[in-house]
Amino acid sequence: MQTQSILQAYSRLHPYGLETPLRPSPAFSQASGAEVWFKLENFQPTGSFKVRGALNKLLSLSAEERQKGVIAASSGNHGLGVAWGLAKLGGKGVVFVPEGASPTKLEAIRRYGAEVRVYGRSGDDTEGYARRYAEEAGLTYISPYNDPDVIAGQGTLAVEIAQQWPYPLDALFVTVGGGGLIAGIATYLKAVSPNTQIIGCQPENDAAMWASIQAGKIVSIEAKPTLSDGSAGGLEPGALTFDLCRSLVDAWVTVSEAEIRTAMRAFLEQEHGLLEGAAGVALAAFSRTAPQYQNKRVAIVICGANLSLSALRTILQEG
Repeated sequence: MQTQSILQAYSRLHPYGLETPLRPSPAFSQASGAEVWFKLENFQPTGSFKVRGALNKLLSLSAEERQKGVIAASSGNHGLGVAWGLAKLGGKGVVFVPEGASPTKLEAIRRYGAEVRVYGRSGDDTEGYARRYAEEAGLTYISPYNDPDVIAGQGTLAVEIAQQWPYPLDALFVTVGGGGLIAGIATYLKAVSPNTQIIGCQPENDAAMWASIQAGKIVSIEAKPTLSDGSAGGLEPGALTFDLCRSLVDAWVTVSEAEIRTAMRAFLEQEHGLLEGAAGVALAAFSRTAPQYQNKRVAIVICGANLSLSALRTILQEG
């Protein structure tokens, strides 16, 4: 992955209005002793950063390829990004989702005109089946993370941060699932701001990337249920993101479900906004490690806000 690919993606996406705010948080700054800023991807038209990579991939295809049809596998947000992009550009798409995927996200995918099909109990099963289906049907498969165009699209977030940030950034917290977001961000930021520490954040219940980093190779884990459904799932063999994460991410933090809930409630109370579980992971990781960042400039990627009413109820009731 080269920074030039990310800059090309930035130029390609610019006309579609996907730039999001980078805002300071006086409340979290005062509570932590750090200077805290939020990169608000919950402001995306689909409610998640995933639209960046999905749209960049779709723009790399010809109109004929899009009309023939594309296939995606997703727990929700990537599929929503693909569906939104197809609605903008024209084309047909089928999004395969695992059993138990968020009904809120599935309804949104259908609203944009893509077909939703349920397959598999885990994201790994769904991704494997969707890729095989695309190959057999002669259609384009759009991976949620294991695709250079998707990674470059996600990396455009870092281009914006570099333009919006007035001072050197000491640390950036990013939630990690398959690693497409942090791989794109780290590729660009390490080139333009090499002293910025990149921190990968995962839920303890589903931390396949961290387990793979520790093992020195891609491994499978037995995941447990997590509020961070947007980051759930393992890595497919040969995932491009693994080596990028291993070489570019400086530190890793895993957080409990209780810490995720606490972070989501705190954001609701202090910032008056909703977080989905995956966004709560990065905020929880910062909250856990905040003493290390006294008087430092820290940014946290708020990766999405597609939260179901049932999940919100759980967070509030279990508080």
